[in-house]
Amino acid sequence: MHGNVFYDPGMNLSDIEFAQIADLIHQHAVDEPTRIALIESGHRISYAELDAYMDRVASALQRDGLQPGDAIAICAASTWAYGAVFLGALRAGVVVAPLAPSSTAESLARMVQDAQAKLLFVDASVEAILGRIDLSTAQRVALDDSAGGKALSSWLAPAGQQPQAVTLVPSHPFNIIYSSGTTGDPKGIVQSHGMRWGYAKRATTYEYGPRTVTLLSTPLYSNTTLVVFFPSLVGGATVVLMPKFEARGYLQLAQTHGVTHTMLVPVQYQRLLALPDFDQFNLSSFKHKFCTSAPFNPALKGEVLKRWPGSLVEFYGMTEGGGSCILEAHLNPTKLHTVGKPAPGHDIRLIDDNGVEVALGEAGEVVGRSLVMMNGYHGQPEKTRDAEWYSPEGLRYMRTGDVGRFDADGFLTLFDRKKDMIITGGFNVYPSDLEAEMRQHPAVYDVAVVGVPSEQWGETPVAFVVRKPGDETPAAAIKDWLNERVGKTQRLAEVHFIDELPRSAIGKVLKRELRDGLAAVR
Repeated sequence: MHGNVFYDPGMNLSDIEFAQIADLIHQHAVDEPTRIALIESGHRISYAELDAYMDRVASALQRDGLQPGDAIAICAASTWAYGAVFLGALRAGVVVAPLAPSSTAESLARMVQDAQAKLLFVDASVEAILGRIDLSTAQRVALDDSAGGKALSSWLAPAGQQPQAVTLVPSHPFNIIYSSGTTGDPKGIVQSHGMRWGYAKRATTYEYGPRTVTLLSTPLYSNTTLVVFFPSLVGGATVVLMPKFEARGYLQLAQTHGVTHTMLVPVQYQRLLALPDFDQFNLSSFKHKFCTSAPFNPALKGEVLKRWPGSLVEFYGMTEGGGSCILEAHLNPTKLHTVGKPAPGHDIRLIDDNGVEVALGEAGEVVGRSLVMMNGYHGQPEKTRDAEWYSPEGLRYMRTGDVGRFDADGFLTLFDRKKDMIITGGFNVYPSDLEAEMRQHPAVYDVAVVGVPSEQWGETPVAFVVRKPGDETPAAAIKDWLNERVGKTQRLAEVHFIDELPRSAIGKVLKRELRDGLAAVR
């Protein structure tokens, strides 16, 4: 029974106040059962097959006693089975906590416990860490029928079994996204069905439809991926999942499947365009390319626009929601140094260290408000309060921790995370300014600047540089070159060469690792 289906295919999604994503997938299965929903590593799953699989997942969860609002966790590579289990859980009203396979054993255990997950879905990629932790509170199911848990094929409800219908409201929790999956205490960001539906409405704005083919090579545990995965399926698209990103393999998939939409993080764009034969691939089918999660070098944006057909749209925002900005780079070639303007219906303000709004043209911490906002951090009301700012009118905004400034045209330029800003001799130094300048040096392929303790100045900037292949420019020469071009307070104390910058799975530079590594050898 699918008691909530009311979707008329002729309706504009933006006109629908609220719908359940799982119900819309069922509607696609009814309307065009043979259309392909998911492609992954040779598997092609039609909407009818996906819908039936979701029924089996939802029925199995209900058989195991899970009620709407209960949680499961998934820690595995991005496969069609992963997507089907996620969607099947939603059909049962069960909350999904997608976790990073790169998590340490201890962090994985904390997140499963924090989510109060009744089941943990795994695959062979995490088998090695499962034996080192106590996960007795969560039954384990192996998506790939590996030894990590009960085989998914035997756990599923019988084919043809339908779950009991559940009725959900917009405030009902949809998923829990963890912001700290490798180190530190986990913060579970609870996103609601209403919040996800707000993202799903982008299906109309960005032309997702039955002829759309979306290629996703970022992991399904990341909000970066999910903000495209769900609108694609809501629009009736075909989603091609790439469990592990590899540049040439990505381009081959894009060409083979005639991909129209994709989400990539900046470092992926960089690696793709660096391939000597990039321009030999036929990418003429692309309509929309998206980017989010990490700073996007303006020069790289320009190169994407020049060499890759279709639009380029950058989203700036947080998994917690609040205010988002959108830069349609193809329409604003003089604004590539910005992250765009606030999205429709989003209110973004800038505040100082005392929580007071700054004057127009001044820099401040970015706070935002919209209909797309998290319920809060799971079980952590104090951290939720720390993430909130209330306007003089009493309206709730989410704090980003980013420092930015609006220009006269209303475009937002970001400087840095507040925690990454360097205070040297009482002056604020933004690492992003130094990184942007250093990228102009012919030897520099990639760079990150961090602040390290200094007895004389409190903090001082240090750069970690990845040189271009074959380059032998000495560190001192790069340091002197940069220091001649910046203000006295911005000058680098040191330049260190590194083979590759440490990054998260979604491309964010892990600056804490750079700082900690340098401190360990001093």
